[in-house]
Amino acid sequence: MESALEPSVRPRRDPAGALHIQLLGPWNLRATRRRTAELMGELARGSSADARWDLTALTDLDTAGATLLWTSWKQRRPADLRLRPEDERIFELLAAVPIEPPAPAVAIDVTSSLARIGSRTGTLALQTLGLLDLLGQVVLIAARLTRYPARIPLKEISAAVFRNGTQALPITALVGFLIGVVLSYLSAQQLHALGADTLVINLTGFTILRELGPLLAAILNVGRSGSAMTAELGVMRITNELDAMTVLGISPVLRLLLPRIVGQMIALPLVVLWTDGLAILGAMLGAKLQLGISFGTFLHRLPQVVPVVSFWFGVCKGVLFGALIGLIACDFGLRARPDTQGLAAATTRSVVAALTSVLLADALLAIAFANVGLGS
Repeated sequence: MESALEPSVRPRRDPAGALHIQLLGPWNLRATRRRTAELMGELARGSSADARWDLTALTDLDTAGATLLWTSWKQRRPADLRLRPEDERIFELLAAVPIEPPAPAVAIDVTSSLARIGSRTGTLALQTLGLLDLLGQVVLIAARLTRYPARIPLKEISAAVFRNGTQALPITALVGFLIGVVLSYLSAQQLHALGADTLVINLTGFTILRELGPLLAAILNVGRSGSAMTAELGVMRITNELDAMTVLGISPVLRLLLPRIVGQMIALPLVVLWTDGLAILGAMLGAKLQLGISFGTFLHRLPQVVPVVSFWFGVCKGVLFGALIGLIACDFGLRARPDTQGLAAATTRSVVAALTSVLLADALLAIAFANVGLGS
């Protein structure tokens, strides 16, 4: 016998063959929520179009239980239904709810999709053209300065080198050292299991000097210096300082953009060298603690397994990354909308674009120069 505390479905047929379905127990949220799927299955198996439903023996019926029944009835009240008087109101309310037609299949709006793609492609093309235009202005002014060396803004360049290089040394030292330790520890575990302990020098040295050192320095530079340059130029645009400089006959490209880009090209390779050194120090410490390889052995073996070409390849990537970051940061700063939201949006887009450009350039260089500096 079914428990009086549990909802149940009791189908039976009379001598004439008619199907009678009697519901027993409480059909409320508390009783049905744990057995919803089971009860729906019993209702589906025991029902038919001409079934006679008897709900007079229910001990409780609420909206949740009535909704289960209404769903099993395909949102139509059976022709032969016996109810308690107090339950009539629930089914009247359910019957008053309009039956929603099935949702039409979502058609892909090819025209609007193509329009969005075209709009974004056009925006990217305009940004690329603006970047190339700015690069051309910087190159022309730099070429002109070769004829008049006295006009080279040395103070501005040295200030950019100090801000983008010297002030970035503590954070790059910490990150580079920790990356070196982690890389050495992880690779040492695998190499020790293979009995190739000394190969940790090959792996960490080549990875740090050729790839990780330049990438770490560039990524930190984007977040620290690239965003700052965009914000500085954006604020100058908001306060109309750029227009004032132009009115006074002072070239913003000469006094603002060129020093920042050149400073980046000078500072970032030096930061790459600093990051390489601290990362190698961390790798040496990890190899010493994990595998017992002495510092002297590590330093003696390192130039033998890592070609000098790979070292200078990493440093030269620092020059390229510095130029990319400086150019993109300055371009987004000059094109920032003259309001606070525009400045925030320009800074965000500048960081994203610079990071993407650095990673893309690194991937292209890795493919183009895959066979350079791999020999021992």
